[in-house]
Amino acid sequence: MRVPLEYLTTGDRAGTRSGHCATHYNPDMMIAGDVGGTKTLLGLFEPSARRPIARATRSYETTSFSSFIEILDEFVREMRSGPIRAAAFGVAGPVVHDNAKLTNIGWNVSAADIRTRLDTPHVRLLNDLEATARSIEILSDDEVFVLQQGIENAEAGAAVIAAGTGLGQAYLHRRNGRLVPAPSEGGHADFAARTEREAELVRMLREKLGRAEVEQVLSGPGLVNLYRLTHQGGECAAVIDLDAPDAPAAVSRAGLAGRCQGCAEALQMFVSAYGAEAGNLALRGLALGGIYIGGGIAPKILPAIRSGAFMLAFLDKAPMTEMLSKVPIKIILNEEAGLLGAASCANELA
Repeated sequence: MRVPLEYLTTGDRAGTRSGHCATHYNPDMMIAGDVGGTKTLLGLFEPSARRPIARATRSYETTSFSSFIEILDEFVREMRSGPIRAAAFGVAGPVVHDNAKLTNIGWNVSAADIRTRLDTPHVRLLNDLEATARSIEILSDDEVFVLQQGIENAEAGAAVIAAGTGLGQAYLHRRNGRLVPAPSEGGHADFAARTEREAELVRMLREKLGRAEVEQVLSGPGLVNLYRLTHQGGECAAVIDLDAPDAPAAVSRAGLAGRCQGCAEALQMFVSAYGAEAGNLALRGLALGGIYIGGGIAPKILPAIRSGAFMLAFLDKAPMTEMLSKVPIKIILNEEAGLLGAASCANELA
């Protein structure tokens, strides 16, 4: 369960603040973060043998700041936490030699800069899905929704797929009885059409963007792309402003409510493509230990995912259908799973 949090202060320019007053803490406190193109979560954690203990968390609108260091500085000032033992941050982009460039915002994040800022050598950058994957083994039962019970293979690996501002994927390999995450940039792989309607989508994306990536279908912007396809030559009964920041959410809400046939089709295509890509991930990684669905979108469209289209597409992989029918599939309900996974990494560093 998430630790109950109290408000620290109000009136921040960048977002909400929550947590206990960060004074008189264990000198071995850690900082963890989940840095995305839309939202950045930072947390102050106390080390613990199994699951780090959250003492304060803050949420920031990423684009309200000019750099990640600016967000980190504000967090440290307001937490007044004293010395930091270790820190780890999941970032929405590839991490190479302790440096990362966020894919959807263009920021450069350097572990060396963070080490200097926090005055600790124990700093690590992770791909955001690698951070989410690190939370898998410490999530409680009420933090996941079981979509397919399956039969967990305790000797096999697992995988995570997460649609949000972008699309992330990560594999978890089994080593000495533990699941060890391995990052990927599979969201930028080519999208493969399975139906005539999806072939139309690929043609539209190629004309508009040059190529069709999986992320251009399975993400918030992907929902908008699907909306454009399903409304070609027709009006939207829900009247959605595609330039608004909440356009993807508006499309999914209209689709769930059945207010617009085009929105309903867009959501149905999204769910089906999500199931198909999750099945692809299970096959490529032989993830018989489980597929975990993360990101901010899945919990919000859970009724559509449960309707059957996701599982039909997931299992439509003959001759591997029987094998996939035994793969446990769980939807992560904890919105701070990426932050928790980063804190788990910091816990090991500490």
